[in-house]
Amino acid sequence: MELKVINDKGQATSNLNASDELFGREYNEDLVHQLVTAYMANARSGNSKQKGRSEIAKSTRKPFAQKGTGRARAGMASSPLWRGGGKIFPNTGEENYTQKVNRKMYRAGLASILSKLVSENRLMVVDSLTVDAPKTKLLAQKIKSLGLDGRLLIITDSLDENLYLSSRNLPNVLVLEANQADPVSLVRFPNVIVTRNAVAKIEEMFA
Repeated sequence: MELKVINDKGQATSNLNASDELFGREYNEDLVHQLVTAYMANARSGNSKQKGRSEIAKSTRKPFAQKGTGRARAGMASSPLWRGGGKIFPNTGEENYTQKVNRKMYRAGLASILSKLVSENRLMVVDSLTVDAPKTKLLAQKIKSLGLDGRLLIITDSLDENLYLSSRNLPNVLVLEANQADPVSLVRFPNVIVTRNAVAKIEEMFA
């Protein structure tokens, strides 16, 4: 398939022959959901720790008499039923939330996301995207000249320092190298800009 290539002023310059397998695939919503869920689960540290009733620093004496108070009987203040008591099934801090995603699934899911972006005209290919100095204003002007507004993901073949530094003060703009592109970012941003060289790099990795 052919992708339209534009310059940094938003003007069409040429067409780029791209892989049908990567940019022309049918969208698989179930696979993308599984891929995004697994990616986010694998990012969890799993170090949340809770205390069981044996770890609560409270007296083990009986809080009040068994009978005659009119209250429900209670054995100790560390009971999970009481405020400040221990959890019934506490997190140990050693939970493993990882989900396995094999290489074939990952490639197919990423291709499905990219194909969806292309079919909805939310993916733009530019010859190159650079700024002369690490200034937020310069990058903001370039983005505006491309006719884009709002959240934006920029994928380049290699990270340009000026471009990266210019993007840090733009809260809705993220700059990534092609080998750092992940399914969560591709799904999260409504518009994606990819440089011509980054397309070749993505095809080399996933097609």
